[in-house]
Amino acid sequence: MTAPPPAGPSSSTPSSAPSPSLVPPSASGPADPPAPVDADLLRAVGSRLPAGVVVVTARWRGLLHAATVSTFVPVSLEPPLVLVCLHTDSRLREALDEVPGWSVSVLAQDGGPVADWVASPGRPAFDGLARVPHADAPWSGGAWLDGAAAWFDVRTVDVHPAGDHDVVVGEVVAARAGDPARGGLVHLRGRTRPVV
Repeated sequence: MTAPPPAGPSSSTPSSAPSPSLVPPSASGPADPPAPVDADLLRAVGSRLPAGVVVVTARWRGLLHAATVSTFVPVSLEPPLVLVCLHTDSRLREALDEVPGWSVSVLAQDGGPVADWVASPGRPAFDGLARVPHADAPWSGGAWLDGAAAWFDVRTVDVHPAGDHDVVVGEVVAARAGDPARGGLVHLRGRTRPVV
């Protein structure tokens, strides 16, 4: 009968000690929570995540207000819910306190100039979509932009504060897909890029 090989660095028997990276923290946890990363680092790292680009609009006090947004997500099928993140001090966010609904145009691969125009600091604060072809959304009175890849019309159901943004959750009351041959537009590393 052959004796088992000696334990040691040359043994093929896996060690029973967990890797240091897999050792769970103590039950009491660390004494102090870690400091959060700074905004510049979060922006740089977060920019590596491709995000779809949409234009969100609402009709408020008789005028269309719009914002280019890259945080728009369908979150539930039953009920049909989506969310959008808006800066707390944006005019569009202010509008949503007074109007019940808003609309979303999912930009297609050639929508970069529209995204840039809507996001431009030099754009008129009121009725900034006058030079962008669009039609009225069926319920909210917002705008559905011509040539988009898809459209949503949304009724606000909840708002959650999240730092310098608010997470606005809405129920989809109308939706339409555009030409299936159309691609999309993503925001990646600080710029918009077509996806076909």
